[in-house]
Amino acid sequence: MVLVLMVTWPVAALITFKRPLKRDVKPLTGWRRFMCRTVMGFLGRLYFFSMGFRVVVKGKQASSAEAPILAVAPHSSFFDAIVCIVAGLPSTVSRSETLATPIFGRFLRCLQPVLVSRKDPDSRKNTILEISNRAKSGGRWPQVLIFPEGTCTNRSCLITFKQGAFVPGVPVQPVLLRYPNKWDNITVASSCRKALLLRTLCQLYTTVEIEFLPPHIPTEEEKQNPNKFAQSVRTVMAKSLCVPVTDHTFEDCRLMISAGELTLPMEAGLVEFTKISRKLDLKWDNVKKELENFATIACSCKGGRIRIEEFANFLKLPISPALQELFSLFDRDGDGTIDFREYVIGVTVLCRPANTEEVIQTAFKLFDIDEDNNITLEEFAGILRSAVGVCDLNVSKLFNEIDADGSGHITYDEFRSFALSHPEYAKLFTTYIELQRYQGLLGEGPDSDAISHCCNDSPSDHQEDSNSDKKDD
Repeated sequence: MVLVLMVTWPVAALITFKRPLKRDVKPLTGWRRFMCRTVMGFLGRLYFFSMGFRVVVKGKQASSAEAPILAVAPHSSFFDAIVCIVAGLPSTVSRSETLATPIFGRFLRCLQPVLVSRKDPDSRKNTILEISNRAKSGGRWPQVLIFPEGTCTNRSCLITFKQGAFVPGVPVQPVLLRYPNKWDNITVASSCRKALLLRTLCQLYTTVEIEFLPPHIPTEEEKQNPNKFAQSVRTVMAKSLCVPVTDHTFEDCRLMISAGELTLPMEAGLVEFTKISRKLDLKWDNVKKELENFATIACSCKGGRIRIEEFANFLKLPISPALQELFSLFDRDGDGTIDFREYVIGVTVLCRPANTEEVIQTAFKLFDIDEDNNITLEEFAGILRSAVGVCDLNVSKLFNEIDADGSGHITYDEFRSFALSHPEYAKLFTTYIELQRYQGLLGEGPDSDAISHCCNDSPSDHQEDSNSDKKDD
């Protein structure tokens, strides 16, 4: 292996001599391209052969004109780089920091990769634009090889494909990777990199199968919808691999890490980010913030799931029929606890839409009985007892939390600030407001009747309605 590297490095340095990495990057031509495809390709095969890899190729690789993009999955190890050698050293998508890696960074420069920078806010847009330009170059650029999963998995399923390979709307050739060995010394997810490398080198040989499936030509609908295009290609690959698909993605890994940092079980961060972000129109930052809010409630719970006791303690309210009904709206599967996914859906679907400026103003007016633009403790307690349905409710802790300046009364600004940062209360307020409007239409008495009615209700009176109010996925 060392001998091969000693020969490969000067060849790579010669090919990339005085070649720019960014901006005016042009495809290799003439002797540089010949040396890259033949000499570097041969040395690459020799390097993996010296590591004990036995390569089995199935199917036929399409030309650059037939399929400008190669989509490779599943991605499970740094050894997957062998597919680049077999495919004739196509361009890849790589982090810009990787080029600074000693020795191997020079080899990577020969591939003229599409560079991604985490520091550049426009990097994602520029990367997709560059992939599109190369894919539509008419054969001037070599094929672009992409691992659409965007991260390493354990090959038990195919996670969500990122859309970068499918935005150009050109034919894509699916490429399958298999490691049909008795012992798994390949998967990064199963062990540390050094241990994997050592165990692989201790094997007499390691078999890898690379299968080129027929190119997938997108329909007009798929050209307009990269997400649908990606799903179609993933379905074809999963069927050939005989593995399921899942809506988990790299963002779920990031949420798991964040959950661990917030002292929650790491599995609490698994929410099938792609599905939930698409249906609820949520971005990564929104979900991350909701995870932090969830952690403030669930940090004292074992298993990272909120029970009604923690829910009531967070809201500083006693367990009452109204609170039980609100809890049941969050608890979608009815198991008596709220996990992070249920919490995100509940806050997004139930609470935030109800937490509008109009609702906040209406709620403030309800509390401000004497209309002096301030809410006293007595006014606050009276209305909240009616809304929650508890006659002897002690609301001093909640009142003091809203009363930020400790003046003994709540101003509209304080009330609005608290409501915006605690959307969980919105559903209670809107339910009470609707109750007041309904009673007004029926010509019933003032709040005292509502208080009496709420205090005499039993949990069973509300149970029948709670299920009908549940939101669909």
